[in-house]
Order: sequence, then structure tokens, then C-alpha cells
Amino acid sequence: MSGKLYGVGVGPGDPELLTLKAVRVIKECEVVAVPGLKKEETVSYAIVLQAVPELSGKFCLELDMPMTKDKEKLEQSHKAAFEKLEKELGQGKSVAFLTLGDPCIYSTYLYMHQRAIEAGFQTEIINGIPSFCAVAAKLNQGLVEKSQMLHIIPSTYGIGEGIQMPGTKVLMKPGKKLNVIREGLAAFPAVQVSMVENCGMEGERVHCGIDEIPDKAGYYSLMVVKEKEL
Repeated sequence: MSGKLYGVGVGPGDPELLTLKAVRVIKECEVVAVPGLKKEETVSYAIVLQAVPELSGKFCLELDMPMTKDKEKLEQSHKAAFEKLEKELGQGKSVAFLTLGDPCIYSTYLYMHQRAIEAGFQTEIINGIPSFCAVAAKLNQGLVEKSQMLHIIPSTYGIGEGIQMPGTKVLMKPGKKLNVIREGLAAFPAVQVSMVENCGMEGERVHCGIDEIPDKAGYYSLMVVKEKEL
């Protein structure tokens, strides 16, 4: 009998935001997997460990899945990572792949999910609290109301025309492009800009207003651009 692969969203950083279902599945799975060469240095693993101490006693697959846009390197790393997962799944073991936020939103897990389906294994996604929801809560404000639209923009690929769309814009991981983003936002004075670095984690910083946005920010940063009420 083949095993089952779970994509488990562990939330944005605060271990108290792990769902009850995520905790149960992690405890029940025989194996956990993380996207990193050393589990102790993997953020998702560190988050879960604070809420599920028994995690340290589970066998952990450390998967080398580098952050790169090189298609060939991505294909090679994904192939090698899935081979490790396939070995455990083929032995009938259940595997919980730990991923930050929610597995359905720009998640490394999805590459493994699709390969597992194609290989004939059972899969299940366990939703987690998305980072932009946690950031909105930290800012003590809503994201959208009434007929307003919400746009999720991956800043590492550029903000392009996305910043011109009506409604609220969530800029994911804007850290390396802050200067470009601030220049782009200068053309839209009627917006409210906020950013949170490391939401729910050590080193959390909250920036309110375009003038407070620093020149550089960490990888786990998120910016919210809202239209000001007239």
C-alpha cells in the first residue's frame, strides 16, 4: 500500500497560528519533509517545533530546493527532492511536507504535489493562515471591504501593471525591490502603504507610511498598498 503526501501550511511565523488540523496531521505522519538542507535552519520546521515538541523525534527529509529562477536548476532540484519523497511514500509511509503560510499560495510544496499525483500517490493539502492575512491583523486593519478587489503580486518578478489595478495590492517579498517599488508608488499619492517584516517571528518590524519604508528589508517581508478613503 502506498503512502500519502500532505502539504501542511504552518502559517506565517507565530506558532500559535498553526491550525489544529495541521498539528494533528504532523503528529500522525511518520515522516516530515522540509525545503532546506538543515532542518534546524528551516523556518517552517522551527515554527512547528515550538508547538509540537515531538517533531524532533520524527524522521525528517531535508530537501534541497533552492530559490532560483533558473528553469534547469529548478527541474533538477525538484526531481531529486521528489525521488526522496517517493522512496518514503513507496514504503507506505505518510509524509507531511511543512510549508510557510498556505500551501496553495506561491508554495514550494506545489511542485511536489503535482509530481506525487502524476506518480499515483494520494495527496492532501492542509490549509494554513496566509502571510497577508496575518500582516493585516498585525496592522490592525482589514484588507478589503464591499466591492473592493484584492490583488496578490509576487514582487520578486516585478510589480509591472499590477500596482495600477484598483483595490488593495499585496506585494509579496518586496525586500530586494523596495527602491523600485517606492518610485513606482510615488505616482499614486492617494494610497496608504504599510509593510511588515518577519510577521510573527523574531525580528518583526512594522512600517506605516511610504516614508517609513526602509531601503532594504528581509526576505520575509510583505507590503500592503490600500486606496485611501476619500
